[in-house]
Amino acid sequence: MPVTETRHYKLPALAQTGFVTLPAFSGQLDPAEWERLHYLDWKSGGDTNFAVLASALGEDDPRGFWEHGLPDKDGVWTANASLAPTLRQWVQSVGARFGRVRIIKLAPSTDVETVIRQHLHLDDNNRLNPVDEGWVVRAWLNLTDDPDSYMILREDRDDPATEHRIALPLGAQFVVDTERLWHAAYHPGSQARYAMIASFESGPALEAWMEGRRAPRPVRQASPADFTTA
Repeated sequence: MPVTETRHYKLPALAQTGFVTLPAFSGQLDPAEWERLHYLDWKSGGDTNFAVLASALGEDDPRGFWEHGLPDKDGVWTANASLAPTLRQWVQSVGARFGRVRIIKLAPSTDVETVIRQHLHLDDNNRLNPVDEGWVVRAWLNLTDDPDSYMILREDRDDPATEHRIALPLGAQFVVDTERLWHAAYHPGSQARYAMIASFESGPALEAWMEGRRAPRPVRQASPADFTTA
């Protein structure tokens, strides 16, 4: 199990499970905002491409901020962001310091066993993060309606008993400590799945945003039947 003991401030809401689900986004989402963006062939958690909305220096650069000697905070909007005003406003509405912001385009998955075996991963959000500042976590906004898809979260990569799954319908929103939880999305749909992923600093602003939206929705814990094969 990954060790995440630090002196950084962490959100109490994430202490028990490492994630929080929120009600679906109630605003209007226009597919043109993500379909017209410039995408880079960058692999993470499957067959993926990414459109960068905020990066370390405002460039079309999907790399971690540490590549520039910076923590994953104080992201600079890229040219893509001007084409996606609703998505940019979603990030700004949180009110917390944000770092890397990207749109992920995920091709359909082969099968869930492959996703678990090959794509479960931890993020490296807090490299160079000053210890007297807030722990960096990630928030998702699902942009396409993928009711049969779900985010797989595990406390222990090799222990299915520690697994939870978050459904991914249109507008799904959730916050995850992705340096604590192994994660990957299983997407059996016939079309690409799109979602926005943003890094945020833990602190009063992020807490207030989450608390203002919290209304727990069902999150199914995995059962042994999920892992049986014919």
